[in-house]
Amino acid sequence: MPRYRAAMTGDGLHDAVLRARALLEDARRVVVLTGAGISTDSGIPDFRGPNGVWTKNPGAEKSATIQNYLASSEVRAERWQALLDSPLRNRTPNAGHRAIVHLERRAKLHTLITQNVDGLHVAAGSDPSLVVEIHGTVAEVCCLECGERAPMERALDRVRAGEADPPCRSCGGILKSATISFGQSLVEADLIRSDEAARSCDLLLAVGSTLGVYPIANVVPIAKRSGARIVIVNGEPTEMDALADVVVRAGISDVLPSIVGEVDLR
Repeated sequence: MPRYRAAMTGDGLHDAVLRARALLEDARRVVVLTGAGISTDSGIPDFRGPNGVWTKNPGAEKSATIQNYLASSEVRAERWQALLDSPLRNRTPNAGHRAIVHLERRAKLHTLITQNVDGLHVAAGSDPSLVVEIHGTVAEVCCLECGERAPMERALDRVRAGEADPPCRSCGGILKSATISFGQSLVEADLIRSDEAARSCDLLLAVGSTLGVYPIANVVPIAKRSGARIVIVNGEPTEMDALADVVVRAGISDVLPSIVGEVDLR
């Protein structure tokens, strides 16, 4: 069990934040893993939390498959319309995203692995070369035949102009947001990079993730076995709290700036 587990409020929370901050101060090679919870304060709903999109509507998760997308122009047209109104669009980074940028500026961040597709880490100022978007990004579209990528807004402009299911302008192939759908394989190079980062870090900071989505959740036990400290910051219990040296169970935007040393502790 973790030696320091935060209560939701009071001295327990303060002590856990202090301990997490002390571990980060000692660390020199930090890997951060973020999940949907870091973006909820930007108005983006999570998927698997108590009030998550897929918790409330499990059928929505099952329908988000690459097979359905490839097989039906109607499904693709519905998806393009959904992207026009997506809560992922026109959102801004919050204090949690900015706290990780602060960690980078302190020259402690080695790799930022995110399960999110919202692009808010880069928008907050994170160096794209340090970011592994393990599930892709909604900021771009990709042709499923020739692999060409382009800005999402360019494709959405075509949808607004009347193209219900815009094809690739280079080869005529099917376009899709550059995210990983169910049934698609993750990018092997991203998995290898994440694994290597977890094996070489001295601290892994998991933020806003239930740590129940595999294979990327494996970076936590990999880092632990390699001798790294584990700090988990999340509003709800995770599947790997027992592996942590410190668990801080509180609002991410409220506590992460203090944990990374961006703001003074009171």
